[in-house]
Amino acid sequence: MKPLAGIRVLDLSRVMAGPYCASMLADAGAEVIKVEIPGIGEDARHFGPFAEGPNGRESAYFMMLNRGKRSITLDLKSPRGIDLLKRLAAKSDVLIENFRPGAAARLGIGYEALSAVNPRLVYASITGFGQTGPLAHRPAYDLVIQAMSGLMSVTGFPDGPPTAVGDSICDVTTGMFAAWGITTALAGRAQTGRGQHLDVAMLDSMFSMLLTVLAKRLYTGAEPGRVGNRHPVTYPVDCFRASDGHVVMVAISDAAFAKLMQAIGRPELAQDPRFRRNADRSAHERELRAILQDWMGARTRDEIQAALDAVDVPCGPVWSIADVAASSHIEARGMILDPGHPALAAAPLVRQPVRFGSAAPETARAPALGEHTDAVLRGVLGLAPDEIDSLRRDRVI
Repeated sequence: MKPLAGIRVLDLSRVMAGPYCASMLADAGAEVIKVEIPGIGEDARHFGPFAEGPNGRESAYFMMLNRGKRSITLDLKSPRGIDLLKRLAAKSDVLIENFRPGAAARLGIGYEALSAVNPRLVYASITGFGQTGPLAHRPAYDLVIQAMSGLMSVTGFPDGPPTAVGDSICDVTTGMFAAWGITTALAGRAQTGRGQHLDVAMLDSMFSMLLTVLAKRLYTGAEPGRVGNRHPVTYPVDCFRASDGHVVMVAISDAAFAKLMQAIGRPELAQDPRFRRNADRSAHERELRAILQDWMGARTRDEIQAALDAVDVPCGPVWSIADVAASSHIEARGMILDPGHPALAAAPLVRQPVRFGSAAPETARAPALGEHTDAVLRGVLGLAPDEIDSLRRDRVI
């Protein structure tokens, strides 16, 4: 049995952080009911790239973020839609929303209103800046949080501008923290019998991840800067040009550095006063980098990998997304799977990475808009067919 089997989640969120959180819960066995706008769906359904198939087209972005869910449509601007949502919340374990602070309460579906009908409800509010604080009212997207968390200030090269990471890392990080918070709150509920309100902020989430640079700032007062591909306090940790691409290598300890010097045929450099200790190596980074680049530039990535593997110094090629997706290791790990899709000839998804014992959770496809509305209203709320027909005629669903 999957770890979260029997847990019902209402997913009112949109775009990325909230949907990613909910998809993680679905992967672990929760029944996730995605609540969308009738006839329109959530924003991500309209984001490219689009997958074209024999029976229509679907947003690849949406499919990646909403795997394993059921979809219902509800008009949350109508009293009947709000009533249905409250009735669903009364029969659910978790609700996830990412409205601006106060918006859910104004709709009548904030934590206070829903916990009154279901005291066991774990209610997760995901926002850019949190429910409190001087910035709480602001909207936020991933790039805004990359900028304001300090991440961009330490990403890039010293002589270049602040640089964003190549994917929506703040959204994903926030989604993971929200999923962790939800499962922790469910464990707490098992002891107390009550749910609680989780305040999950993107800025808090990303700020809490910057441990290396925050250690420098909080304990020394120094301002961390951009250091390119090297480590801010240790050398050699860097990216080098090989004859057929780029490689990275990591030799943090004195022992690892001695092994590295053995691999490149320069064992005497491990006792060179310029390089004997980490502080020495950091102070003479340019000289050491030139030595390493000369050696690596004359070799292929495979040759470098073999030489450093032989002395147990971590290294690896800089792969493109195409390289890693097609790699034999990703294939062996089963990280890409295709659960099938009625509209598409192929619908590959990325598998959730945590394995419980030897098993990786299975991943189901993302739902069509409103695909499960009737089934949920019948099965969860016990509505009769004529009641559902009436709701559809009145555009409540």
